[in-house]
Amino acid sequence: QVQLDESGGGSVQAGGSLRLACLASGATSGYHCLAWFRQTPGKEREAVASFGIHGPLIDYIDSVKSRFTISRDSSKNTLYLQMNNLKPEDSAMYYCAASRFNCYPILDQAPDDYTWWGQGTRVTVSS
Repeated sequence: QVQLDESGGGSVQAGGSLRLACLASGATSGYHCLAWFRQTPGKEREAVASFGIHGPLIDYIDSVKSRFTISRDSSKNTLYLQMNNLKPEDSAMYYCAASRFNCYPILDQAPDDYTWWGQGTRVTVSS
């Protein structure tokens, strides 16, 4: 089993920044792809950024490219999402997820590809 624990959400004004963190514990050798998803009420959960553990694959959806950066500190088993120039449309519950599979291109990713999930951290961006 893998446990994922997110932190770092909060409320900011448009143009502000937040850094989300996801601490992994347990059987951390069991996953090959990590990702950040987000979800707003009434909408499906969407992958925002993904990070391949065994390769250089990092991918983002177009709406966050150049504003968000996904990274990982393997010594701390922690995944990060640096979010800059936040926009009101970035407001959502953000989830960290881990998959047994290698990362697919992000537009091909779906929540069902991921086995382990954190509890989520809320990001609210006001205009």
